[in-house]
Amino acid sequence: MPVFLFLMILIFAFVGAYYMLRPTKTETAVQQHLDDIKDSRTDDAGGITILKEEGYSSNAEFSHILKQVPGAFGTLNLIRQSGQSISVATVMGISVAATVAVAWIVSLLVSDVFLPILAGFAAGSIPYVYLLIMRELRFRKCDDLLPEAIDLMARALRAGHSLTAVLEMVSQEIGEPIGSEFRRLHEEQALGLPLRDATLNLVSRLPRDDMRFLATAMLLQKETGGNLAVILDKTAAVARERARLRGQLRIYTAQGRITAWILGFMPFIMFGLLSLINWDFEKLLFTEHMGRVLIYIGLGLMVLGMLTIRKIIDIKV
Repeated sequence: MPVFLFLMILIFAFVGAYYMLRPTKTETAVQQHLDDIKDSRTDDAGGITILKEEGYSSNAEFSHILKQVPGAFGTLNLIRQSGQSISVATVMGISVAATVAVAWIVSLLVSDVFLPILAGFAAGSIPYVYLLIMRELRFRKCDDLLPEAIDLMARALRAGHSLTAVLEMVSQEIGEPIGSEFRRLHEEQALGLPLRDATLNLVSRLPRDDMRFLATAMLLQKETGGNLAVILDKTAAVARERARLRGQLRIYTAQGRITAWILGFMPFIMFGLLSLINWDFEKLLFTEHMGRVLIYIGLGLMVLGMLTIRKIIDIKV
């Protein structure tokens, strides 16, 4: 019981310190722009290179080894899409350390084999859950800002600007994450990468349907011709209508999402409260064989119920 309280206090302390010490949006944007300038002017022993580091690790040898690890490339894509500046080695290292530490602590408290493994995997998935949450928040910001960016592109094209100048204009006038992603698109094209490849890289970093519509319109106009401003006007109208429908769906499915959160967290909250009141009553779940079986059944049913609720409320637009 003292170990449980210590872990809870430690977790809350780290979360509070993180939110108090994290940089502001302005500081993050300035640092990102400085990093982009630094990466584009990197010097090595053989001369000047325009290639950016892939983000596996700061150590070149360890980065080469890490590339061979299953799941490293998927982790790299997740980090890029979430907009975080951490490396794959950091994420995987935190995940492995959390898995081992939590599994060891639970094994000291519970005389069971599967429960420490299950708790370890749950703790090891926390960095990936955090990246998934940050990616979803970033994607939602992208969906909100993209219609404004497309309108700006259409107006700039009508004013006589070239597509390259339009991309630079969007990177300067639109907020994050659209601004930084279009800045990277403009820099890649300015450094010699074909527009098609640079646009596909943009879609890989922001794999949203609205962004795919924009990329398709740009590439189609480049290959077949046509009035890109008119196409962008229709794309912006479609993006706004999709955003309106997504907002309505979030309102209609709010009850289901709240139900999922309540059903997911209530058992753990009640377990913590009952443990503080009478630990001898709760420890039977861990010391008795039937109690451990009930824990496995309960966790399995919770996962099944949450997946079912998610399937019901996950409506594609």
